[in-house]
Amino acid sequence: MIVTTKKLFEAAYGNYAIGAYNINNLEQTMGLFEGNLMSKAPFIIQISRGARDYTNKLMLQALINAADEVFPEAIFAVHLDHGDEQTCYDCIESGFYSSVMIDASHEPFEKNIEITKRVVDAAHAKGLVVEAELGQLGGVEEHIKVSESEARLTNPDQAKEFVDRSGCDSLAVAIGTSHGAFKFSGSQSLHFDVLSQIQKNLPGFPLVMHGSSSVPQEEVERINKAGGKLQGAKGVDANEFKQAAKLGVTKINIDTDGRLVWTRVHREYFMEHPEGFDLRKPGTIFMKEYAKYIAAKNEKLGSTGQLDALRKFLG
Repeated sequence: MIVTTKKLFEAAYGNYAIGAYNINNLEQTMGLFEGNLMSKAPFIIQISRGARDYTNKLMLQALINAADEVFPEAIFAVHLDHGDEQTCYDCIESGFYSSVMIDASHEPFEKNIEITKRVVDAAHAKGLVVEAELGQLGGVEEHIKVSESEARLTNPDQAKEFVDRSGCDSLAVAIGTSHGAFKFSGSQSLHFDVLSQIQKNLPGFPLVMHGSSSVPQEEVERINKAGGKLQGAKGVDANEFKQAAKLGVTKINIDTDGRLVWTRVHREYFMEHPEGFDLRKPGTIFMKEYAKYIAAKNEKLGSTGQLDALRKFLG
């Protein structure tokens, strides 16, 4: 069942965070649904601009609609990840999405508000909700490329003004995470002091963490043993997710980890089966491994076992 992110956030706020997982193909879609039902967790499907460009956008919509029929017990939202203004309008008009994210965080404060408000007005007219971003994460992922020198944490004093003036329904905040596989070096952690102040300024308002893959070192090591060269990759400590949820984070974006699972499965399969050419064999392994990964991630988010309570909440 497809619902709005707003309803998911109302149910989750202060108790747990909802995993927002990016998909690009059939195998990810199947593994995602199976893993969330395995752990009885609600979830958010994220479609990036890159995923929309990868194949015709109608293909992903068809996959998700089919999965909704195959897995009728699932409760989820469909969200545009990191959209520019025109892509947001296209998704709003499609009638398929639950919510869109307008990313104008690279613009000056006033311009960010101006762009976000235009998207909010268009989305609200269609009953959709909008995620915006204030502050900039560093790192590289698809259309996003922000150097560490350009990255900046969200200013808690600006957060309330931004929300009040733009009318956005949730806010992605920069509190130390980063896009891509190379997030941290050393022992950096999330800036809970900044997050706490943002929550005080915006009590009850749903916050979002982007760039939150944990980049499991076991996955990195197995990829490298199978011929990969991911040196120095390090991510967010997943044990910090529940603490973030208590401070108002209701949605946590995770993309890179899923790509690592895909890479590990396919590298190992073809290393062990150099004669292989049937894509369904590693695909079958990946769907099972991705489902296990999703279920384990939901445990860290605190969303495991929340499906029945959410169903009652939705009426």
